[in-house]
Amino acid sequence: MTVKLNEKAFEHAKSLVGKGQTTKDERDDWSEHAPTAAEQNAYLDKHGWSDYGLWFLGVDTEMDEETKGHYKFPYGDFRRVHRCGVISAESRAAQNDHTDIQHALEEIHKLLDGDHA
Repeated sequence: MTVKLNEKAFEHAKSLVGKGQTTKDERDDWSEHAPTAAEQNAYLDKHGWSDYGLWFLGVDTEMDEETKGHYKFPYGDFRRVHRCGVISAESRAAQNDHTDIQHALEEIHKLLDGDHA
């Protein structure tokens, strides 16, 4: 598996944070706030793979772009960036040595928390 940073999703996430389309929830809320399989399928049906991919900061280059397995490290609910999703993905990226994705998530986390330093 070769996972790399999804630059378009990174820009999308930063844009959403800039627009205030965020939920500043707590670290452990992601299990309740993450989109369900049914919600993912509904979003895919309505918006297609290109828009779906904007909600995942990693892509597995060995998987077909039109499969859910291609997309890794979700950070939102297809409407807003969730702080809990960012923190969850940040931890998983660090655990799996995906440094570029981890750094992108750290940047989004700082933006969410208002730490622009």
